[in-house]
Amino acid sequence: MKFRKLGKTGLNVSEISFGGIMLMDTPQKEAKRIVETAVKKGINFFDVGPTYGNAQNILGPALKPFRDKVYLANKTEPGQTKEQVRRDMEESLKLLDTDYFDLYQLHEVTDEDALNSALGEGGALEAIIEAEEEGLVKNIGFSAHKEWAALKLIKSYDFDTVMFPINWNYWFNYNQGPEVIKKAREKEMGIIAIKALAQRQWQDGRQNNYNTWYKPIYDNDRLAELALKFTLSQDVDTAVSPGDNRMLDLALDIYEENDEDLKISEAELEELKGFLESHGGKLYPIPK
Repeated sequence: MKFRKLGKTGLNVSEISFGGIMLMDTPQKEAKRIVETAVKKGINFFDVGPTYGNAQNILGPALKPFRDKVYLANKTEPGQTKEQVRRDMEESLKLLDTDYFDLYQLHEVTDEDALNSALGEGGALEAIIEAEEEGLVKNIGFSAHKEWAALKLIKSYDFDTVMFPINWNYWFNYNQGPEVIKKAREKEMGIIAIKALAQRQWQDGRQNNYNTWYKPIYDNDRLAELALKFTLSQDVDTAVSPGDNRMLDLALDIYEENDEDLKISEAELEELKGFLESHGGKLYPIPK
């Protein structure tokens, strides 16, 4: 596994990282195996949150033997009050059996009201800053799925990281991603890519028991390879696996089969663009 510096945090994170939502409702024994395998293959960045069902409860015991060897990220909902965020954080620390988070984020900032609430007096960001001063949080970031929200947050506060979809379909169809990367790097922010192996919203209902709200690229190996190459060829630091452990296995297989070199070539880029008409489509709502 290769590693990249997560912006100004100074953390050296694995190019493939672990989306903790995949452990929701997973038997503990199976979760232990999934986490052990991930760590053995070099993954050292784990992301989870309190809105992912019981994922925290399950990840905590599975990750405990490796806590001093990995980085752990968590998050909170941006529309909550300072007091609510603090309760969220303390509960997460307890469930994950840790004394601190390497990164704590505003989660999925999608609308103006939540954004303004998070940045305002008595809001979520204030609680996270206080926790950072206490040593409970080492770095502060946010996740957003729409470019306007990400750009406003980047401008509004000196965040350490941004989590944003750097996805072939979202990038080419809606031009979502390039400007976020540019503005984040101007402030030396770390960039955590999500949705690298996402295809589009489900068209005929969820299939094969995949619990992701979007269709992951589970049924086209070549497209999955090109999609992951595309994301890791952009100026990002790590790509978070989709919310299904089979997709983590696929990402690691692709990574290993390419000898950990996922730089997309010009010919491959044109091949990937050729999938847009047949396999692309609406992933997120069209940005405003």
